[in-house]
Amino acid sequence: MADKRVWFITGSGRGMGVDLARAALAAGHAVVATGRDTETVADAVGDADDLLVAELDITSLASAEAAVRAAADRFGRIDVVVNNAGNFYAGFFEELTPEQIERSLTTNLVGPMNVTRAVLPVMREQRSGNVIAITSTAGIVGQEFCSAYAASKFGVEGWMESLRFEVEPFGIRTTIVEPGFFRTELLTNESTAYAELSIDDYAERTAQTRPAWEAMSGKQGGDPAKLAKALVMVVDQEQPPLRWVAGADAVATVEQKASELLAQVDAYRDLSSSLAVD
Repeated sequence: MADKRVWFITGSGRGMGVDLARAALAAGHAVVATGRDTETVADAVGDADDLLVAELDITSLASAEAAVRAAADRFGRIDVVVNNAGNFYAGFFEELTPEQIERSLTTNLVGPMNVTRAVLPVMREQRSGNVIAITSTAGIVGQEFCSAYAASKFGVEGWMESLRFEVEPFGIRTTIVEPGFFRTELLTNESTAYAELSIDDYAERTAQTRPAWEAMSGKQGGDPAKLAKALVMVVDQEQPPLRWVAGADAVATVEQKASELLAQVDAYRDLSSSLAVD
């Protein structure tokens, strides 16, 4: 039992959440698989002795607290929480409605905060745990048609970086996972919504860009089952990393961004260093 951990995974009804739940169970851990529709989660993950399926709407703090109570009642502890559930609102910023942007931020940023807020009292009492957030290369590098999604994922990155210093004194670790393009269901109609507004100045680019995104669904290069298995190995380390860049494309993207940041710092080094009070 010393090596068995209790994993609490959001968005376990389909996509990467299913792979994560299966990988943790296969490694001998207990799993709390959560989602809005418990029947969907149960059908997707399958049966296991150390599996609890719990209802969870991550946009509701009360729902998160109820799911955490169910997990603690069943297993007595929570060792790993994986904030995986999310959505994708694709489109140019001006063509996304304020309501769409709010839904993106609520699910992708406030949702993980709700779940983590509910879990942290359990982990503080244990004086141990690992909080994992699945972000994206879109949390490192912005690009057109992804402004709402990038805003939410950049937000998660900043929150998690800061949270680390607050919870480490209690023996709680944090890990940000930054996947590239994996063959999940993120780009399917169930997870992706496109801009509802139409502005003439963007019309030609929208007509070109949306079909390109739709064509990527099911053709991404990364294998989510391999990512899930690797993440279990990463978390099982004595000192899990603060960041894990997942996928060859993600590694290349992060390396390029790091290089660009250093170049931008260097380009204005003298001016930036001359701003002290005389």
